[in-house]
Amino acid sequence: MSRLFAFGLGFSAQELASRLAAQGWSIAGTAREEPKISQLRADGYEATQFIGDRRNAALPRLLQGTTHLLHSIPPGPEGDPVLASYRDEIATLGTLEWIGYLSTVGVYGDQRGSWVNEETVPKPNSPRTEARVHAEQAWLDFGEEIGVPVHVFRLAGIYGPGRSVFDKLAEGTARRINKGGQVFSRVHVEDIARVLEASIARPRAGAIYNVADDEPAAPGDVVAHAAKMIGIEPPPEIAFEEADLSPMARSFYQGSRRIGNALIKSELGVELRYPTFREGLVSLMPREEADR
Repeated sequence: MSRLFAFGLGFSAQELASRLAAQGWSIAGTAREEPKISQLRADGYEATQFIGDRRNAALPRLLQGTTHLLHSIPPGPEGDPVLASYRDEIATLGTLEWIGYLSTVGVYGDQRGSWVNEETVPKPNSPRTEARVHAEQAWLDFGEEIGVPVHVFRLAGIYGPGRSVFDKLAEGTARRINKGGQVFSRVHVEDIARVLEASIARPRAGAIYNVADDEPAAPGDVVAHAAKMIGIEPPPEIAFEEADLSPMARSFYQGSRRIGNALIKSELGVELRYPTFREGLVSLMPREEADR
């Protein structure tokens, strides 16, 4: 039986897990907090805690029989926590056929709005994205060492059910921050899962894929479009220099780039279900608005 183990069975990993479970796969994985672990177990998954070290004696047992390993936990100050904690257990599994590492397009840094593809040399512009580049390479090297194909997926901004601009508009937290020329690429969580499924079907050791939709856009444009869809006034624009942003939020505006996605189409045969944010927002439109 095929078995997926996800270090970090979160938003993107659960989308893949639900698709694979429907095909008869067994699913196991980790979360940090007990309420999340309980929820995963209620959903029918084997779940246990991982907080970045080896203190959970139950985790190696759940790894047994894993055929496909997905990793979505960001690196910490000491590097990749999974390799630091369970390198030997993963290396000696004997059943492993595929490893996927979920990274970020943030590794490209600031490209001044230019298009990038998988051949573009990473240009990390923060300790966080620099750590990502090192973690990517560590996993690629590990795959070569143990003879299991490792794949790196550089994800654009993720959105989907419960995590969209509609939710922020409803909460009153949506903002239209204007930083001249700033664009972001994004991707619907369902399309991430479809890319991962396609890679599982066509493994290629050492592959790196950009996972993004077809149309980078200014974040304020997406907010304005969503507000128009539900018939409300969009929040007023705020100049970036005047916006009260957390250090993490501000760091996302340090780089402007357009993410090319041709490889997932030509090599994996993926046809995006949500090629732009417009189609994605239609699928996420609040039911009461969609029913009008």
